[in-house]
Amino acid sequence: MLNRFVADYLETLAQADFRPVPKVAGRLLSCDGLLMEATGLTVPVGTVCEVGGVVEAEVIGFRGDRTILMNLGGPAPLLPRAPVRPIGAPGEAEVGDALLGRVVDGAGRPIDGLGPIRGAERWPLAGKLQGPLDRGRVLSPLDVGVRAINGLLTIGQGQRIGIMAGSGVGKSVLLGMMVRAARADVVVVGLIGERSREVADFLDTKVAGDARARSVVVAVPANHSPVLRIRGALRTHAIAEAFRAQGKTVLLIMDSLTRVAHAGREIGLALGEPASARGYPPSAIAMLPNLIERAGQDAHGPGSITAIYTVLADGDDGNDPVVDSARSILDGHIVLSRALAERGVYPAIDLGPSVSRVMTDIAQRPHLQAARVLRRHLATYEANRDLVLMGAYRAGADPAIDAAIAYHPAITDYVRQDHDEIVGLDTAIAELTGVFGDG
Repeated sequence: MLNRFVADYLETLAQADFRPVPKVAGRLLSCDGLLMEATGLTVPVGTVCEVGGVVEAEVIGFRGDRTILMNLGGPAPLLPRAPVRPIGAPGEAEVGDALLGRVVDGAGRPIDGLGPIRGAERWPLAGKLQGPLDRGRVLSPLDVGVRAINGLLTIGQGQRIGIMAGSGVGKSVLLGMMVRAARADVVVVGLIGERSREVADFLDTKVAGDARARSVVVAVPANHSPVLRIRGALRTHAIAEAFRAQGKTVLLIMDSLTRVAHAGREIGLALGEPASARGYPPSAIAMLPNLIERAGQDAHGPGSITAIYTVLADGDDGNDPVVDSARSILDGHIVLSRALAERGVYPAIDLGPSVSRVMTDIAQRPHLQAARVLRRHLATYEANRDLVLMGAYRAGADPAIDAAIAYHPAITDYVRQDHDEIVGLDTAIAELTGVFGDG
């Protein structure tokens, strides 16, 4: 036994590329809530460190010879000059078929009680650099099972679209309808910055049954560190990118993009960035395009990522910086109306300001014509709604208003759909053209 140990030891020393690797450790200088400063470390941004042997923190920047870290865990009994040791290189996520049916947190740890994830592959958290010509055109529709979206806001494979609304208008219910019915090989769901109760509810009701077996869920509730929330968003996209590289049709759903921007705002302000639009530092808004541009159609293969992001309009403000930025980057947006929700119309899709920018590329002419007719009648009715409800309009005074009044019940019935009902793409188009195809 001793001879074998000596032989192995000498063989190791004889290797030409053998280099001893010293353990690097710094010292904690300050701890202010989630923000920490350490000295004696030379590690890249994104490195995960262990502080005092009790808590993990991620390097988010530098100030002179001081390294700035942000706590990834909860409160810990830290002392001045506590050791800070790097324990993880920045930037890799576990991906692949081993994650199907699993739920992980922002750090990639399984939280579903099903044991460790074995056989996973690795993918860069920040994604692999791609140019504009690596993205293909959106040419095929994606069936999401919602009549109003399939018929009037048709989504294409590889499209990026936002669901914009205030709180409590039905965003999560609409997402659940899409998850259950979407014709996609894999569904990757990122629940970022939401309430813990909503995470459990989403898992039990929205991705239950057959949908669970083809889904991967990344859950980072609102009480987690802002760094973990951003890591959760990056991990969600990395998992989707790996499946797209396999040639699969991926539906990526993230709830919500606004909470990711809020996490970026917390980190930016902690680093001393000046607050600009509505308190958001420039880095928080600049982060959104880098995230959204990772989705899309692969120009070199059959794989695609169709991304649906929820965007919370704080105070129902459509000019919120996150809403405005997302609207300019995405390939379309679905606006949910509180007024429609109060009238009991669910999903409460406001068709006027909603648009799918790729619908003209993926829909046939009769379909497009019927959608335009419905939109025209709806716009005419809404413009004269007060007159009609007050009884100030006299029938026969304007043929366009008369037609809008006659068609309005059919429009409301077309938009309204029960949360457990699935209406396929072909059915939605047939119903639309059957009623509005002659207008």
